[in-house]
Amino acid sequence: MSRSQTPGSEPTVADPAPLSGDLVAPDRPEAHGEPREPSGSGGSGTVGAVVVSTGDDVSPRHPGHRRTAIWAGAWAAFVAVAFGVGAALRAAGALPVDALPPLHASARLLIGPLVPAVVVASAGVAFLPAAARRLRWRPLLAVGWLASALWAVTLQWPDGVGRPLTAPTEYLAGLPAMGDHPLAWLRGFTRHLQEYPTHIKGHPPLPALILWILRWTGLNEPVWAAALVIAVGTSSVAAIAMTIRTLSDEETARRALPFVALAPTVICLATSMDALFLGVAAWAVALTAEATARAGEDAPHPPGGTSPLQSSSPVDDGHKTFHRLWITVRLWGGFHAPARSTDHDISPDARPPSLARERSPAEFPPQRYGLARRLPVAVVAGVVTGSLPYLNYGLVTILALPLAVFLLTRPRRAIVGAFVLGCAVVPLAFTLGGFLWWDGVMATHAAWAAGAGSDRPYAYFFVGDLAVLALIIGPMAGAALPYVLRRGRALGVLLAAALLGVLALDLSGVTRGEVERIWLPYAAWLTAAAAVYRPPARRALLVQAVTALLIQALVRSPW
Repeated sequence: MSRSQTPGSEPTVADPAPLSGDLVAPDRPEAHGEPREPSGSGGSGTVGAVVVSTGDDVSPRHPGHRRTAIWAGAWAAFVAVAFGVGAALRAAGALPVDALPPLHASARLLIGPLVPAVVVASAGVAFLPAAARRLRWRPLLAVGWLASALWAVTLQWPDGVGRPLTAPTEYLAGLPAMGDHPLAWLRGFTRHLQEYPTHIKGHPPLPALILWILRWTGLNEPVWAAALVIAVGTSSVAAIAMTIRTLSDEETARRALPFVALAPTVICLATSMDALFLGVAAWAVALTAEATARAGEDAPHPPGGTSPLQSSSPVDDGHKTFHRLWITVRLWGGFHAPARSTDHDISPDARPPSLARERSPAEFPPQRYGLARRLPVAVVAGVVTGSLPYLNYGLVTILALPLAVFLLTRPRRAIVGAFVLGCAVVPLAFTLGGFLWWDGVMATHAAWAAGAGSDRPYAYFFVGDLAVLALIIGPMAGAALPYVLRRGRALGVLLAAALLGVLALDLSGVTRGEVERIWLPYAAWLTAAAAVYRPPARRALLVQAVTALLIQALVRSPW
């Protein structure tokens, strides 16, 4: 609906055209709750015009839908070409390590045992979008977390939950070498690295120490290690949603949550320690955002260069949430500025506009918490962030995400100092314990160079690893990603940082193959690009869930 008014005239209302489909039209600003410039001009004091899309969906004939279809087709072609070239290279004897390049996996056909996963996926597609619209924020985070955990467990159930963690190349196989003296083991970690199982050789000592602590508490069975991995890994759904809400807005976070929970990335969340890395990294970013962001109330703010004449905070009666109309006035001559309406009902019987306006750093209102309360959060965020390189050497590149948070929020110096102080805690503890991080990097690189991983051709896996990334984020997230990156707002900056971390690792050449698990801490963020689809977006969510089911049905992975 569009409303325009000039002094001395009555408002006019234009009915929207009938709309259909599921997708937001990227080239249509009003589909995202952004203003559409009305015809004509006005001088100082002219009341702006606003546009709020009230149709259910966007026409499939709209160019935005066609572009989405084009990007989804490009996603499919990219993945197909990577697998086709990999099959040809393997047939020629150039890829002897991997049976199904670029995946470190083999082909299979699994149907019947996936019935529970199909039921969970169907329930998730049916109910998660409604939950994202109706539930209060904290219960929604819990529901998303539990839905992701159930989805991961049912997908992995046919192959045995926790089975991959019991392989002789995994961490649990190396715990007997630690005995009852973890500090002595830590001091000799680099010296005795070649004696340990593959995954201990390929990572810093912190993951093995975490599992040793789990055993020390009496939780000896592999199922407890699997439970830890699943719980921490799937908690990333809540952490990512919280970060988006803090840096962007709650509506975008609610839209992203179902897609993060049901993303194809879940295929490795119940099987690999990289899921633990994902959870820790996601909470590092979420805590950093909470400590540094200056976000106040969730109510939208008037456009730049305008002054509000009427506004209100959100009104929530437990069933419906309303925002009153921003009526704004241009404070200087020339064309009148379009005001932005937030007059929408996000009750179960109505759908909100497709994407709320995100706030630039300059528009953040005063601090929500006092400095004394936020400093401890900054220290904890620093401690968690500083632990990431000691979980996985490659997680150095994911530090681009906390850096992006700092660029978006521009926190006070005291907050930055507290964060840096926290970042020093884990490195200092390991250094005093006898483990030097750089020595571990060099020893691990030497072990990798002596193994089969270095035999994989760099050129093919540079492209093939990106195809695996595309596969595990799913076609709908892949189709939405270029649009989100092009907009360059808070969500786009976060996803660009995650993509930058992936490209840095890929260029290094040390991630040749086996990246379906290595990309987890990065890929989970990229799935949030699907927030641009207009809720409930069940068709897009269904495509994501079906992609995960197809991967599990057709691919047998060691993870």
